Amino acid sequence: MILLAKLLKIYDHVINVAAVLAGILLLFLMTSVCWEVASRDLFGHPTSWVVEVAGYILLYIPFLAAAWVLKEDGHVRTDLILNLLSSKTQYLIDTITSFVSAIVCLILSWFALKFTIYLYQVAYKTPTFLMVPKSIVVGVVFLGFLLLSIQFLRRTFSLLKAWKSR
Repeated sequence: MILLAKLLKIYDHVINVAAVLAGILLLFLMTSVCWEVASRDLFGHPTSWVVEVAGYILLYIPFLAAAWVLKEDGHVRTDLILNLLSSKTQYLIDTITSFVSAIVCLILSWFALKFTIYLYQVAYKTPTFLMVPKSIVVGVVFLGFLLLSIQFLRRTFSLLKAWKSR
């Protein structure tokens, strides 16, 4: 149990760092897009990299932040019908959906990892100005789904414990 507690503490630190990184990327995105607009409209010299980098950042932000948002219970939920059910039934449904979500995220993580490794092995680069290795672009999908699956499993066990105590 001590090892598990240490691993969970490390995991919490990782998702906190990932969320902060997502926030920093969002600030960079806003700043660089403003710079692009200003340099194009005011100075007549558009940048060549902002649109491409913005696309990558828009992929990175949700995958870096998703596990932290789930930890903070910040994901959008449609609970119109769920609120009509008893508390114990709500916990049971939340437990089941969290478990199924963990399995789905693990499967998606596996396929994202396989695809990332493939892109790395063939050294595929984006056919764009920056020619970024595509494995770097897609690798965040693996990381995001892996972190999200771990958080869904944590949520499953937490909800199961709460359901049993009701």
